[in-house]
Parts: sequence; C-alpha cells; structure tokens
Amino acid sequence: MIYAKILERLQSLSNPNIVKSMERYGINTKNLYGVPIPELRLIAKEVGKDHELALKLWESSIHEARMLATMIDDPNMVSEDQMGAWIKDVDSWDICDACCGNLFDKTPYGYRKAVEWSAREEEYVKRAGFVLMAELAVHDKKSKDEQFYEFFPIIIRESTDDRNLVKKAVNWALRQMGKRSITLNQRALYTCEQLRKSSSRTARWIATDASRELMSKKVQTKLRTQQ
Repeated sequence: MIYAKILERLQSLSNPNIVKSMERYGINTKNLYGVPIPELRLIAKEVGKDHELALKLWESSIHEARMLATMIDDPNMVSEDQMGAWIKDVDSWDICDACCGNLFDKTPYGYRKAVEWSAREEEYVKRAGFVLMAELAVHDKKSKDEQFYEFFPIIIRESTDDRNLVKKAVNWALRQMGKRSITLNQRALYTCEQLRKSSSRTARWIATDASRELMSKKVQTKLRTQQ
C-alpha cells in the first residue's frame, strides 16, 4: 500500500517544465516525472529507512522512484550483489551520483567498489567508481588519509578517458580528496604534476582544473586551520 501511494504521489507531483530543464542538463528523461529533489527528500523523511520498499521502488524503473530508493535504503542491508545490479541498471548520471552519495558510500563495500568500478569500461559504472571516491572523501569522517592513497594511481591510470561523464568524475574525486587534509592535498597536487606531463589533453585538463581549486587561498587556509 505504501509503495502504491508513493507512486501515486510522485505522479501527482510531476512537472513537465522540470522535465525539460533536466533534459538540458543531460539527464535521461525516460520514465521521468520531473519531481523536485526537495519533494523527494520530504517523502524520504516521512518514510524513513525501508530496505524492502527501496528494492520495490528501484524495480519500478521510474526515475524519481529510483532516486527515492537511494534515499531510504538501509546501507547495512545492502549487499554487493545489489550494488552491482543497481549500477548496471543506471542510465543517467544523476541516478549514478545519487546511488553513490546517498547509499553506496555508507555500505561496508564502498572502497572496494570504488577500486573495482574505476577499472570497468561501462561509462556509468566507471563514473560510479570515481564518484564513490569523491563521496567517501567527503562523508567518511573516520577513515585515515592512508585509506585514500590507493586512489591516486588509479586517477593517473584512468585520466585519459575523454568521456565527459568519466573525466568530470575523475576530476571530482581528485579535488575532493585534495580538500580532505593537508597530506592528501599534497598528494593530489603531486598527482596533478604527473598528469601535466601526460600526452593526453584530458589528463592535462584534469590537472589544470583540479590544481586551480586545490591551490586556492580558500582551500589552503581551511586546511591549515584544521591542523
């Protein structure tokens, strides 16, 4: 009953103007109602954590239902098989990022999947690997810097992938790790130096864009204040 009511509510909140707007941002509008994210967060707050409901919402293939599923699922009940199945279903960058930032980074498998998926060829799966790195750098407050060291060689390895959704995710991961601590900032800037030497235009773009933020007065002041 809750499942049916949620689908009815999502449909009632549909907005064609939002659909058009999302399409301009490169979001896949198949099965998309155009429900604002704040409305989805409100529903998620009302529902609370519900693993079984999340699974049903995901299976509906409705864009907003899948987005909501990432918000209400219980990360402690998510299996590696579920993560693999969901990321295989992803057909839009916003759902990819929601999976990683709302749910996957809070499971026990986040670091392992970041490494595994970053080596995959499928565009959304590879993007997910680097989005996970970025989200872990922001949300995992307990892990030590060393936990992130293995990600830097991966960034160098994959920095030549010129697909827009991938290179932006690689850049995002590098920037977020470099803003986590002074130590990681230094490692990120060293990685940028390595990327500048690459014959790949994409790798050099990542280096230039990331170092601009990582060397900024705002970031450097914040990091040194944290020491």
